[in-house]
Amino acid sequence: MTVQDIYVYPIKSLGGIRLDEAWVEERGFQFDRRWMLVNSEGGFVSQREFPEMAILQVLIAQDSLVVFDKRNRSSQIRIPINQEMADPITVRVWDDEVEAVKVGDEFDRWFSEKLGVKVSLVKMPSTTRRKVDPKYAKNGESVSFADGMPYLLIGQSSLNDLNARLSEHVPMDRFRPNIVFRGGAPFAEDKINFMKIGNLEFSLIKPCARCVLTTVDQDTGKKGKEPLKTLASFRTKDNKVLFGQNMVALSNGKIKIGDSVEFMG
Repeated sequence: MTVQDIYVYPIKSLGGIRLDEAWVEERGFQFDRRWMLVNSEGGFVSQREFPEMAILQVLIAQDSLVVFDKRNRSSQIRIPINQEMADPITVRVWDDEVEAVKVGDEFDRWFSEKLGVKVSLVKMPSTTRRKVDPKYAKNGESVSFADGMPYLLIGQSSLNDLNARLSEHVPMDRFRPNIVFRGGAPFAEDKINFMKIGNLEFSLIKPCARCVLTTVDQDTGKKGKEPLKTLASFRTKDNKVLFGQNMVALSNGKIKIGDSVEFMG
């Protein structure tokens, strides 16, 4: 088995980026979900409420993030990766309240115009420690603005199995994984507790519960019923629809496409 795809999502719930290699850090890949859009109360906004967020694509440039509208690429904005830090504000990701910093009024205006609702762009500073739920953490890990866990793993065979049940196939981007591996049986990732990618070790913590976000076409921002409807017919447990495995990293370093993937029981 080998690494097939590596993805990061620098701004939570905007378009993801496929990379050839990435740095594994405690709170997730470098740059992964370190920025986020929040409403006037400081709560995060996502494709669950605003599926059109999918058409805002992010790229990583040398010293900035570039965000553009997939419908009109000339409509874009450039966000410094290392801007001066503003005063901290409190933001919310589900039940977690953490400190973040606002990136700038010009970015707030741009995103607010795109979404038709007042939002602010915030960044997680390196000093913020948002802890992984203690019942899942292995070594007191922290996490970024991701929903709850630093990494999400899915096997390509698992998606192939799902697509064989669908009248119209869906791409992997519906599930927003960080790591996709090639080889192995469908849902092989459900049956292991540890794995190695190259020389780096990961602990698989729990299955990932899926939501309506999987029904958003990442190219158009349009919402439908699939694949969640079909997935629910054979992947439901305790009233949760499961697909993919959440992980924490037990070591830091770099992984790349083509690296070996070894299951360790």
